[in-house]
Amino acid sequence: MTSSSDRSTAVSVDGTKTYEIRTYGCQMNVHDSERLSGLLEEAGYVRAPKGADGDADVVVFNTCAVRENADNKLYGNLGRLAPMKTTRPGMQIAVGGCLAQKDRDTIVKKAPWVDVVFGTHNIGKLPVLLERARVQEEAQIEIAESLEAFPSTLPTRRESAYAAWVSISVGCNNTCTFCIVPALRGKEEDRRPGDILAEIEALVAEGVSEITLLGQNVNAYGSDLGDREAFSKLLRACGQIEGLERVRFTSPHPRDFTDDVIAAMAETPNVMPQLHMPLQSGSDSILKAMRRSYRQERFLGILEKVRASIPHAAISTDIIVGFPGETEEDFEQTMHTVREARFANAFTFQYSKRPGTPAATMEGQIPKEVVQARYERLVALQEEISWEENKKQVGRTLEVMVAEGEGRKDGETHRLSGRAPDNRLVHFTKPAEEVRPGDVVTVEITYAAPHHLLAEGEVSSVRRTRAGDAWEKRTAAPKQTGVLLGLPKIGAPAPLPAAETPSCGTH
Repeated sequence: MTSSSDRSTAVSVDGTKTYEIRTYGCQMNVHDSERLSGLLEEAGYVRAPKGADGDADVVVFNTCAVRENADNKLYGNLGRLAPMKTTRPGMQIAVGGCLAQKDRDTIVKKAPWVDVVFGTHNIGKLPVLLERARVQEEAQIEIAESLEAFPSTLPTRRESAYAAWVSISVGCNNTCTFCIVPALRGKEEDRRPGDILAEIEALVAEGVSEITLLGQNVNAYGSDLGDREAFSKLLRACGQIEGLERVRFTSPHPRDFTDDVIAAMAETPNVMPQLHMPLQSGSDSILKAMRRSYRQERFLGILEKVRASIPHAAISTDIIVGFPGETEEDFEQTMHTVREARFANAFTFQYSKRPGTPAATMEGQIPKEVVQARYERLVALQEEISWEENKKQVGRTLEVMVAEGEGRKDGETHRLSGRAPDNRLVHFTKPAEEVRPGDVVTVEITYAAPHHLLAEGEVSSVRRTRAGDAWEKRTAAPKQTGVLLGLPKIGAPAPLPAAETPSCGTH
C-alpha cells in the first residue's frame, strides 16, 4: 500500500492534472458521471489510472441520498482523503449529486477540506467552480434550484463504444412516500423528440448499436410536452434509425404504462423483449401507503398484456420489503404477486429510511429481524422462479451481443459473455475467430443457472459489426481512456454494477 507521502509524488499523467470520480446510486448518477468526466477532460484533465483510490489531483464524489446512511458513507470517505490532501499541494475534492443537493452547507461544515459542492441541476459548472476555489482559496458552494442545462447538452466521456445511455427526461412528478428524488431532481422536464433522435443518430454514426432510453419515470415522457403518446412514438421513431440494433428503456411506472407502449414494443423490431417494471409491493394497502397509483390487479394485468403481445419478454422488477406498517398478510400478498408475475429477476431491498421522506416518520417501522426474515424468504422464492424461467431458455438459439467486462470468470473458463435480446446474461464458448465487444454471435443455450445462461457448444455464427469496429478503434488508441466527442454531445454507459440501492428510477 502506498503511504500518504508516497502518494504526493504521483501528481499527474504526463504532466497533466488527473481526476477520479466515485459514483453512488442509480443509472442517472452513472450517466451524470459520464458528463462530469467529459467536462473535466474538456478542461484539460485526464482520468487517473484505474484503482487510483484518491491518488488524483481532483476527486469527485457523485452522491446518492437514497440510503439512510448515505451521509455517513460520504463523510467516512471524505475523512480518509483529508490526510492525503494535506500532503498533496493543489489537490481538490468536489461533492455533487443528490446528497449535495440535499445537504449543501452541511458538507463543508463537517468536512472543511472539501473545495466544491454542486447540485444535480448544475453539473456543468464543475470545472468553473474548481478553478474559482483554486484562485480564491475557499470552498465554493453552488446549488441551483432548477435545471440550468439538460445533461445531454454537456460533453461526455463514454465508457462503452457499443452501448449508450440516452436521457429523455429529468426529474419526476410522482410523490412516492419512500422516495426523495422529486425533491432533489425536481419536476419532470422532457427533451424535445428531435433532440433525442439527433443524439441517437450521432451515437449510431460513432458505432453505437444499443441505446437505453433513460428517465426517472421514463414512460411518463410527454407529460411536459402535452402528448400522452409521446413515449410510444419515440420508440417507433427509434425503429427507423438505420444501424440501431437494440433499444431498451428504464425505468417505467405502472401508472403510465399504456397499451400504445405495449404495441410499440411489439411492433418495433429493434425494441428488445425486455421490461423492467417496478412493483415495490404486492399489497394494495402498502401500495396506498407508498402513494403508488396502481394496485396488484392492475400490475399483473399489465404483465399479462405484455406477454400476450411479446411472448418471450423477460420482465424484471424492484421490491421493497419491510415498508412501515407491512403486516405478515401484506408480505404474503407480495409473495403471491411474485409467484403470479414470474419475474426473470428482481432487485429486492430491505426498507431503509430516506431522510426527508414521509415514510421515514411513519408509524409501524418494522423491526430489523422481521425485515431480514421476510427478505430472505422473498429472495429464496425469486431465486427459484428465476432458475425455472431460465431453464425455459435451454435449447433456444439466441443472438448474443458480446459484452466487455460482464463475465468475471471468462479468462479461466475460456468463455466470452454477452447479453441476449431479453438482456439475460449468456456465457458462451470462445470461438476460434476473433470476437470483439459489440459483435454479435449466434449460440444455442445448453444450461441455465438462476442468474445466467450457458452456451457450451460451438458458436453457430459470428457477425462482425460497426460497434465492434468502434470498440477496436477505441482500444487501439494508446492514450485514449474513453470516447470524448464534440457536438452533438452524447453519452453511453459502462456496464452497471449490481445495484446496492433501489434506483432513482424505481417509480
